[in-house]
Amino acid sequence: MRTILRTIMIVMLIGWTSFIVTTPPVHSLPTPGECQDGVLPSGALSRICIPTTGWNSDLVIWAHGYIAYNEPLNFQHLTFDGIYLPDLVQRLGFAFATTSYRTNGLAILEGADDIRELVAAFTDVAGDSPRHTYMTGASEGGLITTLLVEQSPELFSGGLACCGPIGDFEKQISYMGDFRVLFDYFFPGIIPSSPISIPQEVIDDWEAVYVPAITDELADTPGAFLQLIRTSKAPMDRVNLDEAIEPAVDLLWYNIFGTNDAASKLDGNPYGNRGHWYWGSENDLKLNLSVQRFIADPAALDELANYQTTGNMTIPLVTIHTVGDEIVPFWHELIYSEKVNTKGKGSVTQIPVFRHGHCNFTAGEVLAAFGLLILQVTGEELDVSQSTLTLHR
Repeated sequence: MRTILRTIMIVMLIGWTSFIVTTPPVHSLPTPGECQDGVLPSGALSRICIPTTGWNSDLVIWAHGYIAYNEPLNFQHLTFDGIYLPDLVQRLGFAFATTSYRTNGLAILEGADDIRELVAAFTDVAGDSPRHTYMTGASEGGLITTLLVEQSPELFSGGLACCGPIGDFEKQISYMGDFRVLFDYFFPGIIPSSPISIPQEVIDDWEAVYVPAITDELADTPGAFLQLIRTSKAPMDRVNLDEAIEPAVDLLWYNIFGTNDAASKLDGNPYGNRGHWYWGSENDLKLNLSVQRFIADPAALDELANYQTTGNMTIPLVTIHTVGDEIVPFWHELIYSEKVNTKGKGSVTQIPVFRHGHCNFTAGEVLAAFGLLILQVTGEELDVSQSTLTLHR
Protein backbone atom coordinates (compact mmCIF):
# COMPACT_ATOMS: atom_id res chain seq x y z
CA MET A 1 0.00 0.00 0.00
CA ARG A 2 2.88 2.38 0.73
CA THR A 3 4.14 1.83 -2.81
CA ILE A 4 0.72 2.65 -4.28
CA LEU A 5 0.33 5.81 -2.21
CA ARG A 6 3.83 6.95 -3.12
CA THR A 7 3.05 6.44 -6.79
CA ILE A 8 -0.22 8.38 -6.59
CA MET A 9 1.77 11.28 -5.17
CA ILE A 10 4.30 10.97 -8.00
CA VAL A 11 1.55 11.04 -10.61
CA MET A 12 -0.07 14.08 -8.97
CA LEU A 13 3.25 15.92 -8.81
CA ILE A 14 4.49 15.21 -12.30
CA GLY A 15 1.08 15.35 -13.98
CA TRP A 16 2.00 12.48 -16.29
CA THR A 17 5.13 14.31 -17.46
CA SER A 18 7.77 11.72 -16.73
CA PHE A 19 8.88 12.27 -20.29
CA ILE A 20 9.48 15.48 -22.23
CA VAL A 21 7.15 16.05 -25.19
CA THR A 22 8.87 18.06 -27.86
CA THR A 23 8.19 18.89 -31.48
CA PRO A 24 11.47 18.44 -33.33
CA PRO A 25 11.43 18.34 -37.12
CA VAL A 26 10.38 14.96 -38.46
CA HIS A 27 13.74 14.38 -40.16
CA SER A 28 15.45 14.35 -36.75
CA LEU A 29 13.53 11.27 -35.63
CA PRO A 30 15.18 7.85 -35.79
CA THR A 31 14.21 5.88 -38.89
CA PRO A 32 12.51 2.51 -38.32
CA GLY A 33 14.28 -0.38 -39.96
CA GLU A 34 12.78 -3.39 -41.70
CA CYS A 35 11.79 -6.02 -39.18
CA GLN A 36 13.49 -9.41 -39.39
CA ASP A 37 11.29 -12.42 -38.67
CA GLY A 38 12.67 -15.76 -37.56
CA VAL A 39 12.05 -18.90 -35.56
CA LEU A 40 13.49 -19.44 -32.09
CA PRO A 41 14.90 -22.82 -30.96
CA SER A 42 11.60 -23.56 -29.18
CA GLY A 43 9.63 -23.11 -32.40
CA ALA A 44 8.25 -19.73 -31.36
CA LEU A 45 8.24 -16.98 -33.98
CA SER A 46 10.49 -13.97 -33.43
CA ARG A 47 10.41 -10.45 -34.83
CA ILE A 48 13.36 -8.08 -34.39
CA CYS A 49 13.34 -4.47 -35.57
CA ILE A 50 16.37 -2.14 -35.38
CA PRO A 51 16.28 1.52 -36.50
CA THR A 52 18.37 2.20 -39.59
CA THR A 53 19.33 5.59 -38.16
CA GLY A 54 19.30 7.00 -34.63
CA TRP A 55 19.43 3.73 -32.68
CA ASN A 56 20.32 4.48 -29.05
CA SER A 57 21.72 0.93 -28.58
CA ASP A 58 18.84 0.00 -26.22
CA LEU A 59 16.24 -2.74 -26.73
CA VAL A 60 12.55 -2.96 -25.81
CA ILE A 61 11.04 -6.46 -25.67
CA TRP A 62 7.27 -6.89 -25.87
CA ALA A 63 5.31 -9.79 -24.31
CA HIS A 64 1.77 -10.08 -25.67
CA GLY A 65 -1.39 -10.96 -23.76
CA TYR A 66 -3.55 -14.08 -23.69
CA ILE A 67 -4.51 -15.66 -27.02
CA ALA A 68 -7.04 -18.51 -27.33
CA TYR A 69 -5.49 -21.94 -27.62
CA ASN A 70 -7.13 -22.58 -31.01
CA GLU A 71 -5.68 -19.52 -32.76
CA PRO A 72 -2.64 -19.86 -35.06
CA LEU A 73 0.73 -18.72 -33.76
CA ASN A 74 1.37 -15.11 -34.72
CA PHE A 75 2.66 -11.80 -33.43
CA GLN A 76 -0.03 -10.33 -31.20
CA HIS A 77 -1.20 -7.03 -29.75
CA LEU A 78 1.24 -4.94 -31.77
CA THR A 79 -1.22 -2.08 -32.28
CA PHE A 80 -2.11 -0.04 -29.22
CA ASP A 81 -4.33 3.04 -29.12
CA GLY A 82 -4.08 3.15 -32.91
CA ILE A 83 -0.29 3.10 -32.90
CA TYR A 84 1.92 0.33 -34.28
CA LEU A 85 4.32 -0.57 -31.47
CA PRO A 86 7.38 -1.59 -33.54
CA ASP A 87 7.32 1.77 -35.33
CA LEU A 88 6.63 3.76 -32.16
CA VAL A 89 9.46 2.10 -30.23
CA GLN A 90 11.90 2.61 -33.10
CA ARG A 91 10.87 6.24 -33.54
CA LEU A 92 11.86 6.69 -29.89
CA GLY A 93 15.31 5.38 -30.77
CA PHE A 94 15.00 1.85 -29.37
CA ALA A 95 15.21 -1.51 -31.10
CA PHE A 96 12.10 -3.67 -30.75
CA ALA A 97 11.72 -7.43 -30.37
CA THR A 98 8.79 -9.75 -29.71
CA THR A 99 7.77 -13.39 -29.98
CA SER A 100 4.59 -15.31 -30.68
CA TYR A 101 5.52 -17.77 -27.86
CA ARG A 102 5.69 -21.44 -28.82
CA THR A 103 2.06 -21.99 -27.81
CA ASN A 104 -1.18 -20.10 -27.28
CA GLY A 105 -3.56 -20.33 -24.34
CA LEU A 106 -1.82 -20.58 -20.99
CA ALA A 107 1.69 -19.69 -22.13
CA ILE A 108 3.31 -17.95 -19.17
CA LEU A 109 6.20 -20.30 -18.44
CA GLU A 110 6.76 -21.08 -22.11
CA GLY A 111 6.56 -17.39 -22.99
CA ALA A 112 9.18 -16.49 -20.40
CA ASP A 113 11.56 -19.13 -21.78
CA ASP A 114 10.91 -17.98 -25.35
CA ILE A 115 11.81 -14.42 -24.39
CA ARG A 116 15.08 -15.62 -22.88
CA GLU A 117 15.78 -17.20 -26.26
CA LEU A 118 14.72 -13.95 -27.95
CA VAL A 119 17.33 -12.00 -25.99
CA ALA A 120 20.06 -14.30 -27.35
CA ALA A 121 18.61 -14.12 -30.87
CA PHE A 122 18.66 -10.33 -30.81
CA THR A 123 22.39 -10.28 -30.10
CA ASP A 124 22.96 -12.57 -33.09
CA VAL A 125 20.94 -10.26 -35.36
CA ALA A 126 22.35 -6.97 -34.05
CA GLY A 127 25.92 -8.23 -33.80
CA ASP A 128 26.27 -6.93 -30.26
CA SER A 129 24.45 -6.92 -26.95
CA PRO A 130 22.17 -3.92 -26.30
CA ARG A 131 23.29 -1.33 -23.77
CA HIS A 132 19.99 -1.63 -21.88
CA THR A 133 17.20 -4.18 -22.34
CA TYR A 134 13.70 -3.24 -21.15
CA MET A 135 11.12 -5.99 -20.65
CA THR A 136 7.52 -4.88 -21.28
CA GLY A 137 4.20 -6.69 -21.52
CA ALA A 138 0.46 -6.49 -20.95
CA SER A 139 -2.09 -8.82 -19.31
CA GLU A 140 -0.58 -12.33 -19.51
CA GLY A 141 2.52 -10.56 -20.83
CA GLY A 142 2.51 -8.39 -17.72
CA LEU A 143 2.92 -11.48 -15.56
CA ILE A 144 5.62 -12.80 -17.90
CA THR A 145 7.40 -9.46 -17.58
CA THR A 146 7.28 -9.54 -13.78
CA LEU A 147 8.49 -13.13 -13.56
CA LEU A 148 11.40 -12.37 -15.89
CA VAL A 149 12.39 -9.26 -13.94
CA GLU A 150 12.38 -11.35 -10.76
CA GLN A 151 14.03 -14.48 -12.13
CA SER A 152 16.43 -13.22 -14.82
CA PRO A 153 17.70 -9.77 -13.77
CA GLU A 154 20.99 -10.42 -15.55
CA LEU A 155 19.14 -10.21 -18.89
CA PHE A 156 17.19 -7.01 -18.29
CA SER A 157 17.71 -3.46 -17.05
CA GLY A 158 14.11 -3.11 -15.85
CA GLY A 159 10.51 -3.93 -16.67
CA LEU A 160 7.13 -2.36 -17.41
CA ALA A 161 4.20 -4.64 -16.53
CA CYS A 162 0.78 -3.48 -17.69
CA CYS A 163 -2.48 -4.85 -16.21
CA GLY A 164 -1.02 -8.24 -15.34
CA PRO A 165 -2.14 -10.87 -12.79
CA ILE A 166 1.06 -10.30 -10.83
CA GLY A 167 -0.30 -10.54 -7.29
CA ASP A 168 -1.58 -14.10 -7.05
CA PHE A 169 -2.20 -16.25 -10.13
CA GLU A 170 -4.15 -18.85 -8.17
CA LYS A 171 -6.52 -16.13 -6.97
CA GLN A 172 -6.90 -14.98 -10.57
CA ILE A 173 -8.04 -18.46 -11.59
CA SER A 174 -10.39 -18.53 -8.60
CA TYR A 175 -11.84 -15.13 -9.55
CA MET A 176 -12.63 -16.27 -13.08
CA GLY A 177 -13.99 -19.62 -11.93
CA ASP A 178 -16.22 -17.97 -9.32
CA PHE A 179 -17.69 -15.67 -11.94
CA ARG A 180 -18.70 -18.60 -14.14
CA VAL A 181 -20.11 -20.60 -11.21
CA LEU A 182 -22.14 -17.64 -10.03
CA PHE A 183 -23.31 -16.89 -13.56
CA ASP A 184 -24.65 -20.43 -13.80
CA TYR A 185 -26.51 -19.98 -10.51
CA PHE A 186 -28.21 -16.72 -11.48
CA PHE A 187 -28.69 -17.68 -15.15
CA PRO A 188 -29.12 -21.47 -15.19
CA GLY A 189 -29.05 -23.33 -18.48
CA ILE A 190 -27.61 -20.52 -20.61
CA ILE A 191 -24.18 -22.17 -20.86
CA PRO A 192 -24.41 -25.97 -20.80
CA SER A 193 -22.22 -28.43 -18.91
CA SER A 194 -19.64 -27.79 -16.20
CA PRO A 195 -17.56 -24.65 -15.55
CA ILE A 196 -14.46 -26.87 -15.28
CA SER A 197 -15.01 -28.87 -18.49
CA ILE A 198 -16.14 -26.96 -21.56
CA PRO A 199 -17.89 -28.86 -24.40
CA GLN A 200 -16.38 -28.35 -27.83
CA GLU A 201 -19.72 -27.22 -29.25
CA VAL A 202 -19.82 -24.32 -26.78
CA ILE A 203 -16.36 -23.23 -27.94
CA ASP A 204 -17.32 -23.61 -31.61
CA ASP A 205 -20.63 -21.74 -31.27
CA TRP A 206 -19.56 -19.15 -28.69
CA GLU A 207 -19.84 -16.03 -30.86
CA ALA A 208 -22.83 -17.13 -32.94
CA VAL A 209 -25.02 -18.71 -30.26
CA TYR A 210 -23.90 -18.06 -26.71
CA VAL A 211 -22.73 -14.44 -26.77
CA PRO A 212 -26.13 -13.18 -28.09
CA ALA A 213 -28.01 -15.36 -25.57
CA ILE A 214 -25.90 -14.16 -22.65
CA THR A 215 -26.10 -10.53 -23.74
CA ASP A 216 -29.90 -10.66 -24.01
CA GLU A 217 -30.27 -12.41 -20.65
CA LEU A 218 -28.07 -9.92 -18.82
CA ALA A 219 -29.96 -7.01 -20.35
CA ASP A 220 -33.40 -8.49 -19.66
CA THR A 221 -32.81 -9.45 -16.01
CA PRO A 222 -30.87 -6.58 -14.41
CA GLY A 223 -31.72 -7.72 -10.88
CA ALA A 224 -29.96 -11.05 -11.33
CA PHE A 225 -27.11 -9.36 -13.18
CA LEU A 226 -26.55 -6.94 -10.32
CA GLN A 227 -26.46 -9.84 -7.85
CA LEU A 228 -23.88 -11.57 -10.08
CA ILE A 229 -21.66 -8.50 -9.94
CA ARG A 230 -22.07 -8.11 -6.19
CA THR A 231 -21.40 -11.74 -5.30
CA SER A 232 -18.46 -12.14 -7.68
CA LYS A 233 -16.93 -8.83 -6.52
CA ALA A 234 -16.16 -8.01 -10.15
CA PRO A 235 -15.28 -4.31 -10.47
CA MET A 236 -18.05 -3.61 -12.99
CA ASP A 237 -20.34 -0.60 -13.27
CA ARG A 238 -23.20 -1.24 -10.83
CA VAL A 239 -25.12 1.91 -11.76
CA ASN A 240 -25.20 1.68 -15.55
CA LEU A 241 -25.50 -2.07 -16.05
CA ASP A 242 -25.46 -1.73 -19.84
CA GLU A 243 -21.79 -0.76 -19.52
CA ALA A 244 -21.11 -3.97 -17.58
CA ILE A 245 -22.48 -6.40 -20.17
CA GLU A 246 -19.45 -6.45 -22.46
CA PRO A 247 -16.87 -7.03 -19.67
CA ALA A 248 -19.12 -9.74 -18.19
CA VAL A 249 -19.15 -11.55 -21.55
CA ASP A 250 -15.40 -11.05 -21.86
CA LEU A 251 -14.84 -12.58 -18.43
CA LEU A 252 -16.93 -15.61 -19.39
CA TRP A 253 -14.87 -15.90 -22.61
CA TYR A 254 -11.79 -16.72 -20.55
CA ASN A 255 -13.66 -19.55 -18.85
CA ILE A 256 -14.85 -20.95 -22.18
CA PHE A 257 -11.55 -20.72 -24.05
CA GLY A 258 -9.10 -21.08 -21.20
CA THR A 259 -10.45 -23.84 -18.95
CA ASN A 260 -9.68 -26.99 -20.94
CA ASP A 261 -6.31 -25.67 -22.08
CA ALA A 262 -5.26 -24.73 -18.53
CA ALA A 263 -6.32 -28.12 -17.17
CA SER A 264 -4.26 -29.93 -19.78
CA LYS A 265 -1.16 -27.82 -19.09
CA LEU A 266 -1.49 -27.87 -15.30
CA ASP A 267 -2.14 -31.62 -15.05
CA GLY A 268 -5.66 -31.17 -13.73
CA ASN A 269 -8.35 -28.74 -12.70
CA PRO A 270 -6.86 -25.72 -10.85
CA TYR A 271 -10.18 -24.28 -9.65
CA GLY A 272 -11.86 -25.09 -6.37
CA ASN A 273 -14.57 -23.30 -4.40
CA ARG A 274 -15.54 -25.82 -1.75
CA GLY A 275 -14.86 -23.43 1.13
CA HIS A 276 -15.99 -20.21 -0.56
CA TRP A 277 -18.79 -18.25 1.07
CA TYR A 278 -20.46 -15.97 -1.46
CA TRP A 279 -22.28 -12.89 -0.24
CA GLY A 280 -24.14 -9.96 -1.76
CA SER A 281 -27.23 -11.74 -3.13
CA GLU A 282 -30.84 -11.41 -2.05
CA ASN A 283 -30.53 -14.78 -0.27
CA ASP A 284 -26.93 -15.73 0.53
CA LEU A 285 -27.88 -18.87 2.41
CA LYS A 286 -29.77 -20.26 -0.58
CA LEU A 287 -26.95 -19.24 -2.88
CA ASN A 288 -24.27 -21.02 -0.88
CA LEU A 289 -26.39 -24.15 -0.41
CA SER A 290 -27.23 -24.36 -4.12
CA VAL A 291 -24.18 -23.14 -6.06
CA GLN A 292 -21.98 -25.76 -7.76
CA ARG A 293 -18.91 -26.79 -5.80
CA PHE A 294 -15.59 -28.08 -7.13
CA ILE A 295 -12.31 -29.31 -5.69
CA ALA A 296 -9.02 -28.39 -7.33
CA ASP A 297 -6.67 -31.22 -8.26
CA PRO A 298 -3.59 -31.25 -5.99
CA ALA A 299 -1.27 -31.70 -8.98
CA ALA A 300 -2.67 -28.55 -10.60
CA LEU A 301 -2.23 -26.53 -7.41
CA ASP A 302 1.36 -27.75 -7.13
CA GLU A 303 2.00 -26.69 -10.72
CA LEU A 304 0.49 -23.24 -10.06
CA ALA A 305 3.33 -22.51 -7.65
CA ASN A 306 5.55 -22.04 -10.72
CA TYR A 307 3.31 -19.19 -11.89
CA GLN A 308 3.50 -17.16 -8.68
CA THR A 309 5.54 -14.01 -8.31
CA THR A 310 7.67 -13.49 -5.21
CA GLY A 311 8.14 -9.73 -5.04
CA ASN A 312 11.86 -10.39 -4.73
CA MET A 313 13.70 -8.33 -7.34
CA THR A 314 16.90 -6.40 -7.76
CA ILE A 315 16.12 -4.17 -10.78
CA PRO A 316 13.41 -1.54 -11.36
CA LEU A 317 9.85 -2.53 -12.19
CA VAL A 318 7.05 -0.14 -13.10
CA THR A 319 3.46 -1.38 -13.20
CA ILE A 320 0.37 0.35 -14.58
CA HIS A 321 -3.18 -0.91 -13.94
CA THR A 322 -6.70 0.43 -14.33
CA VAL A 323 -8.49 0.52 -10.98
CA GLY A 324 -11.69 -0.78 -12.61
CA ASP A 325 -10.11 -3.68 -14.52
CA GLU A 326 -12.84 -6.31 -14.76
CA ILE A 327 -10.63 -9.09 -16.17
CA VAL A 328 -7.47 -8.78 -14.06
CA PRO A 329 -8.61 -6.88 -10.95
CA PHE A 330 -6.54 -4.11 -9.41
CA TRP A 331 -6.19 -6.06 -6.16
CA HIS A 332 -3.27 -7.82 -7.83
CA GLU A 333 -1.30 -4.59 -7.36
CA LEU A 334 -2.11 -4.49 -3.64
CA ILE A 335 -1.02 -8.11 -3.15
CA TYR A 336 2.17 -7.52 -5.11
CA SER A 337 2.93 -4.39 -3.12
CA GLU A 338 2.84 -6.45 0.08
CA LYS A 339 5.18 -9.03 -1.46
CA VAL A 340 7.64 -6.32 -2.42
CA ASN A 341 7.48 -4.68 1.00
CA THR A 342 8.28 -8.05 2.56
CA LYS A 343 10.95 -9.40 0.20
CA GLY A 344 11.82 -6.93 -2.51
CA LYS A 345 15.13 -5.14 -2.80
CA GLY A 346 14.55 -3.45 -6.14
CA SER A 347 12.52 -0.38 -7.06
CA VAL A 348 8.82 -0.97 -7.76
CA THR A 349 6.58 1.90 -8.87
CA GLN A 350 2.86 1.16 -9.24
CA ILE A 351 0.69 3.54 -11.26
CA PRO A 352 -3.11 3.36 -10.86
CA VAL A 353 -5.28 4.64 -13.72
CA PHE A 354 -8.75 5.59 -12.54
CA ARG A 355 -11.10 4.13 -15.14
CA HIS A 356 -12.81 0.87 -16.04
CA GLY A 357 -11.55 -1.59 -18.65
CA HIS A 358 -8.84 -4.19 -19.02
CA CYS A 359 -5.57 -2.59 -20.14
CA ASN A 360 -7.62 0.51 -20.96
CA PHE A 361 -4.75 2.97 -21.22
CA THR A 362 -3.88 5.75 -23.63
CA ALA A 363 -0.57 5.70 -25.47
CA GLY A 364 0.46 8.76 -23.49
CA GLU A 365 -0.14 7.01 -20.16
CA VAL A 366 1.92 3.99 -21.17
CA LEU A 367 4.71 6.23 -22.46
CA ALA A 368 4.65 8.08 -19.15
CA ALA A 369 5.06 4.79 -17.29
CA PHE A 370 7.86 3.78 -19.66
CA GLY A 371 9.46 7.17 -19.11
CA LEU A 372 9.50 6.55 -15.36
CA LEU A 373 11.28 3.25 -15.98
CA ILE A 374 13.89 4.92 -18.20
CA LEU A 375 14.41 7.59 -15.56
CA GLN A 376 14.94 5.00 -12.85
CA VAL A 377 17.38 2.93 -14.92
CA THR A 378 19.44 5.67 -16.58
CA GLY A 379 18.64 8.90 -14.71
CA GLU A 380 17.62 10.39 -18.07
CA GLU A 381 14.23 11.57 -19.29
CA LEU A 382 12.52 9.96 -22.27
CA ASP A 383 12.32 12.44 -25.13
CA VAL A 384 9.04 11.91 -26.99
CA SER A 385 8.13 13.82 -30.13
CA GLN A 386 4.48 14.62 -30.71
CA SER A 387 4.88 13.08 -34.16
CA THR A 388 5.61 9.66 -32.66
CA LEU A 389 2.10 9.60 -31.18
CA THR A 390 0.51 9.94 -34.63
CA LEU A 391 2.12 6.83 -36.09
CA HIS A 392 -0.51 4.39 -37.34
CA ARG A 393 -0.11 0.98 -38.83
